[in-house]
Amino acid sequence: MTIRRATAGDAAALAAIYAPYVEKSVVSFETAAPDEAEMSARIAAAGDAYPWLAACDAGDGAVTGYAYAAAFRARPAYRFTVETTVYLAQGAHGRGLGTALYRALLPVLEAQGFSQAIAAITLPNPASVTLHERLGFVRAGTYEKVGFKAGQWLSVGLWQRALAPLSASPDEPRPVSAAWAG
Repeated sequence: MTIRRATAGDAAALAAIYAPYVEKSVVSFETAAPDEAEMSARIAAAGDAYPWLAACDAGDGAVTGYAYAAAFRARPAYRFTVETTVYLAQGAHGRGLGTALYRALLPVLEAQGFSQAIAAITLPNPASVTLHERLGFVRAGTYEKVGFKAGQWLSVGLWQRALAPLSASPDEPRPVSAAWAG
């Protein structure tokens, strides 16, 4: 497996990986799966500010998972905090792929100068909780019954991980291209 920066050319594969999470589960709070064009637009919107990474099979190069970071909130004081996400293709679970993607993503975020990473996890989701805790995320709280999907009210747990020491005068986050060593 190789991990590289995702491009617009990966949009169809990323959309195919993500669709079951939208259409057949409550993991994502989206109710309509984004198509290739929408995924391409999301990658483009991240630009050089937030990394999108793709895990590719060493044999055929097929994308088997992806991870990315996005702004945690829109207000300027949150600019040092990111929200992280990882999705794996059906059948790709249990092989360490999520861990590998996060082990590639987190150092990039650290090198960019972000201070905190937040993961929002629909509960219950023991596999995702285990993954995040294994990588140093700690539970920071729960939004109780904030989403309604598949005929049920769902809660979202928040897990947080420090990325860099806090400073009274932090430098602005750097572009991905200045931090990506892949």
